[in-house]
Amino acid sequence: MEHRSASRGGTLLRTSLWLGLFATLGSHAADTKNSKTLEQVTVTGSRIPRVDVEGPTPVITISASDIEARGFRSMYDALNALTQNTGMTQGEDFGNTFTPAANTINLRGLGPNHTLVLVNGRRVADYPVAYDGSVNFVNLANIPAVMIDRIEVLTGGASAVYGSDAIAGVVNVILKKKAKGVDVDLRVGSTQGGGGSNQRLQIGGGHSWGKLDAVFGVELTHREPIWGTDRSFMDSLARDPSLNGRSTQPTAVFYRRDMNTGKYIDPGASTCDGLSNLYSGTVRRAYNPRLGYYCGSDRAPPTFWTVQTQQRNVNAYTGLHYKLNDDTELFGDFMLGVDKIRNTTRAPSWTSLAASNSYFINGTTGNPERWYRRLSPEEIGGRTQAGTRFFERSWNATVGARGTIGDGWQYEAAYNRSEYDNTTTRRAFLSGLDEYFLGPRTGTANGVAVYTPDATRLYQPLNPASWDQLTDTYASHNSAWVQTLSLSANHSDLFALPGGSAGFAGVIEAGSQGYRNTPDARLAQGVFWNNSGSLPSSGKRDRYAIGAELSLPLQNKLIATLAGRYDSYSYAGRRDHKATWSAGLEYRPIDSLLLRGNYATSFRAPDMNYIFASATNGYIPGLTDYCRCRVAGQAFGNCDFANQSINYTSYGSNKLKAENGRSYSYGVVWSPSQQLDVSVDYYNVRIDNEVTNLSADGVLRDEADCRLGRTQAGQAVDITSPQCQATLARVQRNAANAVDPLTATRIYVNPINAATERTSGIDASGNLRWDMQRAGDFALRLNYTLVLTHEYQQFPGGVVLNLRDGAGQSDSGSTFEWRSKINGSLSWHYRDVTTTLYGIRYGSLMNADQSGRIAPYFRYNASVAWRINDRASVSLIVNNLLDKAPPRDRTGSGWPFYPVGNYDPYGRQWWIEASYHFGAH
Repeated sequence: MEHRSASRGGTLLRTSLWLGLFATLGSHAADTKNSKTLEQVTVTGSRIPRVDVEGPTPVITISASDIEARGFRSMYDALNALTQNTGMTQGEDFGNTFTPAANTINLRGLGPNHTLVLVNGRRVADYPVAYDGSVNFVNLANIPAVMIDRIEVLTGGASAVYGSDAIAGVVNVILKKKAKGVDVDLRVGSTQGGGGSNQRLQIGGGHSWGKLDAVFGVELTHREPIWGTDRSFMDSLARDPSLNGRSTQPTAVFYRRDMNTGKYIDPGASTCDGLSNLYSGTVRRAYNPRLGYYCGSDRAPPTFWTVQTQQRNVNAYTGLHYKLNDDTELFGDFMLGVDKIRNTTRAPSWTSLAASNSYFINGTTGNPERWYRRLSPEEIGGRTQAGTRFFERSWNATVGARGTIGDGWQYEAAYNRSEYDNTTTRRAFLSGLDEYFLGPRTGTANGVAVYTPDATRLYQPLNPASWDQLTDTYASHNSAWVQTLSLSANHSDLFALPGGSAGFAGVIEAGSQGYRNTPDARLAQGVFWNNSGSLPSSGKRDRYAIGAELSLPLQNKLIATLAGRYDSYSYAGRRDHKATWSAGLEYRPIDSLLLRGNYATSFRAPDMNYIFASATNGYIPGLTDYCRCRVAGQAFGNCDFANQSINYTSYGSNKLKAENGRSYSYGVVWSPSQQLDVSVDYYNVRIDNEVTNLSADGVLRDEADCRLGRTQAGQAVDITSPQCQATLARVQRNAANAVDPLTATRIYVNPINAATERTSGIDASGNLRWDMQRAGDFALRLNYTLVLTHEYQQFPGGVVLNLRDGAGQSDSGSTFEWRSKINGSLSWHYRDVTTTLYGIRYGSLMNADQSGRIAPYFRYNASVAWRINDRASVSLIVNNLLDKAPPRDRTGSGWPFYPVGNYDPYGRQWWIEASYHFGAH
């Protein structure tokens, strides 16, 4: 597809806009005598309609057909593959207990909350549950793919144009506005390794009745889960690549531990043999050289984990446009999503007195002991009984009018409201669980509970009836909403300048947003074991903004763009407000060359969750106590202090300051011919006063560095530094005179304003197209991002974490990030057949113990599409063509043996898709 653009000096500058995945294309010369009047379009990054596709800031365009042709599973998959998406994200797989039903991206590794997501240029409601329990974000999983026309991604700061959210970039999903007839599309697929079978039905179309245009789309999807046991490289602890010939260390399923000696109390071979039917017949008597004998299983971790959720979704969209007269159009649209998602993250387990010091005095032996049980699928009636269910409803509605008034002024007045509701249902143990395993409490000794239990009780398996008696379900209800009333106007011929006509755009917005989290009241009443829950949390804030933008053709070949905006937020009895601005330059010394640059300031009010979250108490399972592992000299993946359940407390704060920052970029676009386009851009982003709520895992990593005075890699750490003092205060451990003095009993994860996060790098892309006449048409596209720097400092004068070359924890969750990403595609169109091969190279990644880096990783997708006639087509799509497992960490990172959040474990997936068009073309 081509769009043409005219330079301000009158020379036609044709820009070939291939709506490909990462098309950044240049311009070509032609004669204005033969040119036609060109239609102006509004491209993400500016509110001024223009005929130039390229502007001062790079914009990536992804078409709906590109998503299919390049073998992506979804819109999210395509966005996640962007080379500019260098940070890890918590998705559907391991460890994500907060938002496994949602998908988000992490542009520049700055966190999902620093990328603004729009639909048709308008804001949509946040996902009602905070990402990682901390930050607010937009879910990319519930936008109907059947109605997507294209996605435009601005990979730079745009706060002055779109608002304070747009620090790392803007994702604008543009839906179809016009269609004829009805298209029906059916896709079915599965995976090479098992699980994940899926089906999708799409029906979309439109019609025109005189002055009224209507479009609609309905999408129904169903997908089965993929379990950890479905993938051979992770279905057992025996797959651990760090073993190097050593025998595996099974996960504990049953143990008794004498806290005086720290050793397990041997259950005896016969006891473990009597439990061998559990976990698919893999429970056995195991030996830990440091702790002794216990009953364990190699299959315990993967058995309960869904690495891809089960989903059923219905998404629908309709849009209406009515031409009232030659100057005015009325419009409205409505989008609806209903989703049912199920996932499982870990086995239900019990640790004696987990709510206090995790041990008791055994009245029979007189010793302090800790007892532990991990339940198996056979005991609870199947592993799905321990799963979590999500029922979600979202809708987005817009009404408005647009048209022309006066001498060339175009305006738009619109009201938009978006809501997102979520009900999360979980199953949990009821209170009294200690008594079930230990019997009645018989006293207290030195503040420690005394029980006289029957040891055989610990090793007696439950049955589904017992599971039902010991557990119950609880549900939390969560909602979020946003509404905006906006009035915008623009004029592309405001006044004359030496290089042509000046353009102007202005906008006034008034809006509000809010959320509410309502946990089950029984959580705070002590009904459930070791879960005091949290109080309801809610918040609301108002937002007002006014902005303006000017496009100034200073000379025939030089265009300046200026934008300014004032945002004001009112919430919690306070007001945050600031003006931001941006400036850009486009210089075309010759028709085939564009030099560009942009500078922008940013301001961002704290996330709603950071401000209004109520005090929340609970426990986080599956944590690693890095301090104790390092003191014991044990690798993290094979540590006695991994998979710990530690209590936590978190809460919001209305005293947080707003974030401030700046970004700039400059680069070149060169298009010497219609067949070749090349672009190279440098970017630099800095955020000050960044609001952060470190994850519990990040707190424990940093606390170990501070307590031990050195990082895992051996770098010295100053324990007296403000950062270390604050970090040490976040982890509460047993008193020095306790039986187990180093045991972590609570983690505090309240939000604070950090000092600085900054990142810089280079983006490059190229497109080559050629016509081989009888052999068909070819198109080659390459994209590359190199992260030059990424640093994070929590306190002024504190330790500066090098997130590019090492591991650390920031608000963005960028614990591990790629230093580079490359992707590309080669397409061949011959008669009625189109084939595409897509590849992506992920750069090296820091390993778990920070002793080195994991080698780069390659993946390939492929598709073949055959147009049978002008109405029917059929396609075969393969994702991960070579069925490559994610790169394994051989330094003892623990199951599942690869960097979670950076790669997926799905393996080869395939789909067969058939489409048919009914009615007019």
